[in-house]
Amino acid sequence: MGNLIAVRLISIVPVMFGVVATVFVALRILPGDPVDIMATDMAMSAEDMQRLREQYGFNDPIPVQFFNYLFEILRGDLGRSVFSNQPVIDQLLAQLPATVQLALASMLVGILIGVPLGVVAALNRRRWIDHLAMLVSLGGVSMPSFWLGILLIWLFGVRLGWFPISGSSSAKHLVLPAITLGFSSAAVIARLVRSSLIEVLGQDHVRTARAKGLRERYVIAFHGLRNALIPAASIIGIQTGQLLGGAVIVEIVFTRQGVGNLFVDALLRKDFPVVQGALFLITFAYVLTNLIVDIAYGYLDPRIRVQ
Repeated sequence: MGNLIAVRLISIVPVMFGVVATVFVALRILPGDPVDIMATDMAMSAEDMQRLREQYGFNDPIPVQFFNYLFEILRGDLGRSVFSNQPVIDQLLAQLPATVQLALASMLVGILIGVPLGVVAALNRRRWIDHLAMLVSLGGVSMPSFWLGILLIWLFGVRLGWFPISGSSSAKHLVLPAITLGFSSAAVIARLVRSSLIEVLGQDHVRTARAKGLRERYVIAFHGLRNALIPAASIIGIQTGQLLGGAVIVEIVFTRQGVGNLFVDALLRKDFPVVQGALFLITFAYVLTNLIVDIAYGYLDPRIRVQ
């Protein structure tokens, strides 16, 4: 188990380096820079533009800019916003709670919908309920989150008026975004729980429990579902990491505060430090979540623990 954790920790380094390098180079090879946008908005002189480029190092060769940026990251500094001149880390930390709140609420929606749906489908295998449940899960996997968000806004926000369609000031503002983001996770969880439970219910220890005369509900809950949820736990953790990235689109659709909204706004203005910092944070959160899932899975499954 210790070797597994060590390997996972070491693997974080090349992943983060690859993401940082890719994002950094991609932003630099695009035409224009933040100073051009600022000059258009503020009617800056050529001297002021040159001074800003020197200040942020945009005139240096790309390799020099990259290694300077890596050095700053190692010091825990993600730079300053070109437009607001505020530390990027402060801007991200100010928006992070709203994004984490949305991701966790979406994961709760995914579990509350996905697990019961998968159990019902497994217990009614090849019946119409099973086909209906898998049809719903197929729709969840296939439907883009922005399209589902628009449909929910139209139905529950505009037509019925049950929930607000924008903002993030109350719990009611969280309902529609959480359903939008969590529905795809519910579909993945449902399909995995269904297949795992069908496999577990066919194993010898379940047959033995039934032969002892135990009630079917007890057999399903304590001998079937408990074991079937072990592989589901891993996908739930992975989905949580993915939801942090998926929150970008949902935050835009519902005009919510969060890292996603900050990222898109910075991308449109080519605010390089903020874009790089947001992607660094999202990637690190995803990698860290996967690490936690691997460790938790090792404790849930003794077969992995002894490897």
